[in-house]
Amino acid sequence: MSGSKSANDSTRSASSSFSSSLAESPPSNPSSRGASTSLKAVAAAAPPAAAPEPSSVPSSHKEAPYIYLAGQRVHSMHSKGFEVIKSLRGWAERDLIRLLKPVENCWQPSDLLPDSSSPDFYDQVRDLRRAAAELPLDYLAVLVGDMVTEEALPSYMNMLNTLDGVKDETGASEEPWARWNREWTAEENRHGDLLNKYLYLTGRVDMKAVEVTIQNLIGSGLDPKLENNPYLCFVYTSFQERATKISHGNTARLASYHGDSALTKVCGLIAADEGRHEVAYTNIVEQLFQRDPEGAILAFADMMKKGIVMPAHYMDDGWHSEEGANPGQNLFMDYATVADAIGVYTTTDYADIVQHLVQRWDVANLRVSGGEAGEAQEYLCKHSERIRRLADLQLERKLRDRKRGKSKSAAFSWIFKREVSMM
Repeated sequence: MSGSKSANDSTRSASSSFSSSLAESPPSNPSSRGASTSLKAVAAAAPPAAAPEPSSVPSSHKEAPYIYLAGQRVHSMHSKGFEVIKSLRGWAERDLIRLLKPVENCWQPSDLLPDSSSPDFYDQVRDLRRAAAELPLDYLAVLVGDMVTEEALPSYMNMLNTLDGVKDETGASEEPWARWNREWTAEENRHGDLLNKYLYLTGRVDMKAVEVTIQNLIGSGLDPKLENNPYLCFVYTSFQERATKISHGNTARLASYHGDSALTKVCGLIAADEGRHEVAYTNIVEQLFQRDPEGAILAFADMMKKGIVMPAHYMDDGWHSEEGANPGQNLFMDYATVADAIGVYTTTDYADIVQHLVQRWDVANLRVSGGEAGEAQEYLCKHSERIRRLADLQLERKLRDRKRGKSKSAAFSWIFKREVSMM
């Protein structure tokens, strides 16, 4: 997963404009996110039941009534979903695990950075700094945001281990889903490590501010509204991995434009990893469509209506929105707006991803029985065009503001509190 992934940025707003959940509304008076140490169930619909037999579906996972925790629906996968996930075990063992690379075939951060044991280490660092000196501040701010998001990997592994039917039950299970979760995490771990070390060596970012942001983000977690449901999660990760591939590919392109060949290679290799992970997650959802087309299409539409909440939406450096900095502004939204402005990840990219997934899973030609599934199919086939219309309106507004001489900027602690344009 990657940094240009935005929650309440232009991509988030593109999607949230259309968000009305397919599921019934949760109970009223949901609790706010708050400091978050302990959550309380605001409604538990199912009465306590005897422990299920090992082969049975837990009562809380059967069809309605649902359970709600802090105003959110949880454990929403239906009984057929459990059967489908169970039926995928052999496929996952055979076809999913092969998309992981053996460790010995993976690049490591040290392959791409100055060798600290080399006699010419300082010369290598000087060369790196010379190239990085040409990177503009807005690009640096976005690259830091990308890195911070990659470094919040503990939250993403935790997310996978909340999913019913695919979680790692022991912490070292040899079940294929558990192996995928751990080894995917291990591959992703190199991305944040590499970008963090690169940025440290450039000398162009305030590492203390960056480190505070990382700790705050991991401590806050993320809330993509997945309901412990692997159907929803695998739609989410399919979208996210493609978004990450696009955003890292664009940071590579811009690094090349600014003359930093080392950073071009760094971002390009990360983008390639994300592309392989995208294949894995979209293949999982393809299997869900083949085995449970109506369940899969409802999950896809549900996530699109909720809007893809990007993984770093709780990003906080403890300074950005304070008085004297950018009062009232949100760090994540400002970072994402800059990413949009420089072409790293845009509302149009969001629309392109929606269109790609609709085509990848052949949603238009899916045979469904009508009702909710038919409505979901119709919604999904038109969704990317809705977002494109919003992107056009945003562009018109931006061009109009420029003609009128309006400007908008934000200071980022990561680049020593210097301002960059958000236009």
